[in-house]
Amino acid sequence: MIVWVNGPFGAGKTSACRELVELLPGSLLFDPELVGDGLRALLPADRFVPVSDYQDLPSWRRLVPEVAAALLAEVPGPLVVPMTLLREDYRDEIFGALATRGLAVHHIVLDPAETILLDRIGARDDYPDHPERSARVREWSLEHLPQYRHARRWLSRDAQLLDTGGLSPRRTAERLAELVEGGQARCPIVRSDDATGDTVAAAVLFFDERDRVLLVDPVYKPSWEFPGGVVERGEAPSDAALRETAEELGLHLESAALRLLAVDWEPCTGPRRGGLRLMFDGGRLDAEAAARIRLPRDELRCWRFVTPDEAGRLLPPNRHRRLLGALEARAHGTLRYLEAGLPAAVGAGAG
Repeated sequence: MIVWVNGPFGAGKTSACRELVELLPGSLLFDPELVGDGLRALLPADRFVPVSDYQDLPSWRRLVPEVAAALLAEVPGPLVVPMTLLREDYRDEIFGALATRGLAVHHIVLDPAETILLDRIGARDDYPDHPERSARVREWSLEHLPQYRHARRWLSRDAQLLDTGGLSPRRTAERLAELVEGGQARCPIVRSDDATGDTVAAAVLFFDERDRVLLVDPVYKPSWEFPGGVVERGEAPSDAALRETAEELGLHLESAALRLLAVDWEPCTGPRRGGLRLMFDGGRLDAEAAARIRLPRDELRCWRFVTPDEAGRLLPPNRHRRLLGALEARAHGTLRYLEAGLPAAVGAGAG
């Protein structure tokens, strides 16, 4: 189990978490900043030039769940993590990876009033022997306050906010322990996937009257996605498409309503598995049908119809290429075979 204690810089996360590990038997404090320090020592210096924070490094976001899982294999747990996490897509990526490893996440935000927070930041002296370093920490904390104000909107939906304005670190830790024990802060993500090889996945494209395509925003990954999922063992891809449409959108279709548009072979890249990706046309949804859409809270945050250009800003490049190939097939009434989202020549040289 992970107890992720979030909040603005200067909210007192680390001091409260040090107290919390004394209240939770078998627990261990894990500061992901150590992963960032390790990357700073290992990676070339020029790799940090284009990023303002090590959280912007994909390697940091991959390693944090890996290290957390490895630590929990060594200790009874839970793992107490004091870490400011203000980008929702980074939260999706990290928490989704933890859920995939079967780790429950309790997400709590320390949320004192801003006047109290400003007083605490002004009193910070992290490096008593190095006043200039302490000043930089205070400056950093103040610079990120607007980002926290913006992030608080999604954090209030995702996490349990705890007003710590009048609480000591010990009392804050006691409240954190109560929330963990009561389960109020547990994230509802359920993401278990034991497959290790290539997979077959089926997606369904729905369109509105303006031919915009429907995308969904998963809670367990940073980018948007098509409705659909992995084909289960012994399941026909068209059946998987119908099942996923019902589970994810609450829409129940007949198999005759589907038309295969494209088959894309996705190569394995990094931690992501590859395999075949089938794209089905689910037809148009009028306003009445769209109003019947119901999303599972533990999987999807929201949905919307988007243009191909808008999809390019929401989808990873490989999925956007796949979408464009499927849209072209739909426009021409053909079936397209793609590799990594690009048209592939097949049958060349046959005689």
